[in-house]
Amino acid sequence: MGGYLAARSEDGQWHVRIDDIDPPREQHGAADSILRALEACTLHWDGTVVYQSQRHPDYQQAIETLRNSGVAYPCACTRREIAAVAKQGVAGAVYPGFCRDGIVAGRSERAIRVRVADVVIDFVDLALGRVEYNISTEVGDFVIRRSDGLVAYHLACVVDDAKDGFSHIIRGQDLLACTPAQIYLQRLLSLPTPQYRHLPLATDEQGKKLSKQTQAKPIDLDNPAPDMLRALQVLGYDPPKQLVGATAEEIVSWAINC
Repeated sequence: MGGYLAARSEDGQWHVRIDDIDPPREQHGAADSILRALEACTLHWDGTVVYQSQRHPDYQQAIETLRNSGVAYPCACTRREIAAVAKQGVAGAVYPGFCRDGIVAGRSERAIRVRVADVVIDFVDLALGRVEYNISTEVGDFVIRRSDGLVAYHLACVVDDAKDGFSHIIRGQDLLACTPAQIYLQRLLSLPTPQYRHLPLATDEQGKKLSKQTQAKPIDLDNPAPDMLRALQVLGYDPPKQLVGATAEEIVSWAINC
């Protein structure tokens, strides 16, 4: 909702992309449920819906480009091996570099990683202000193709954002830690860096993000307005009492023009 309002308030376009590159974690019918919820909330997207599962050739081409340039390398390490010695960074364990100089004899390739330099990635987030990460010490060499053969989220997003010509990426603050690796990939692939805005999250009483994993209730598609008003409050809006009982379309119109 926050992305839609930001786009429409600036007379911009708003596009929907379904991140379905992780089949083991996908729930049957989830994509259709997302689209039905958007329609119920009158959050109408521009153009056609993009499905990442249909773009594997683009991702493979990017991986080959990185390998041919020498910045991507094969890795034989397991998660257990990494976790045993790695320190924690902003997005999980920082890879200790075991395979940077080649896989040891008797081991075989499991994943593909990007070799990062000791540089600071800094950007101005439109919601949070200036953000800085030392990608070497806080992120480390990150995966672009997983051990199960699936493309990693970082690479898929970077390729898609450039292919679709997105100027702004608006998403939740839980994805802020993904941004330095994505900006680093953009630079390696000579792709433009969009502007980022990371929005507040709706959480439960324990501070956990509302999701199916935390048994959060889905939006009532027959009456989404109450959930939309709560979402506006999370995003920092102050909807007036007059909007109680308003339709989804009226709520969206108010938020765009307030």
